[in-house]
Amino acid sequence: MSDLHPVIVKTIDHITIVAKDLDKSVEFYVGLLGMRLVRRPDFGFPGRWFQAGQTQIHLNQESAAAGSAGLPPSGGSEISRAFHYAFAVDDCDAAAAHLRQQGIQIVVGPRTRPDGARQLYLRDPDNHLVEIFSGPDQKEAGEQL
Repeated sequence: MSDLHPVIVKTIDHITIVAKDLDKSVEFYVGLLGMRLVRRPDFGFPGRWFQAGQTQIHLNQESAAAGSAGLPPSGGSEISRAFHYAFAVDDCDAAAAHLRQQGIQIVVGPRTRPDGARQLYLRDPDNHLVEIFSGPDQKEAGEQL
């Protein structure tokens, strides 16, 4: 811990999303996006965990306790400014070709960001907006001001 600031976030550990159909979500995140299904503690309610690099995706089954799956439409005219989560891949354009071969609709992209990264957007089975991107070293892109 720093003497200057008591809380220093190191990384995103996990993202939790609510899914209507766990099997469809496993097919999307593991079968389509290549994440690894990992052991999940027995919390006493249905869910699945995936490993995406250093970050985990935690799925909880839609229920009265977890709430509804998905998110309401953002209503915005620029999809990339709406709530979404992004996954880095080696080659966004190759990912786009694979997604299209699998019959997956790409909502926007691939396109080039101002920093040179390539990005595309698609929706998971519960309509969560997912960005897939590749590009410049993110450590350089995230340099401190």
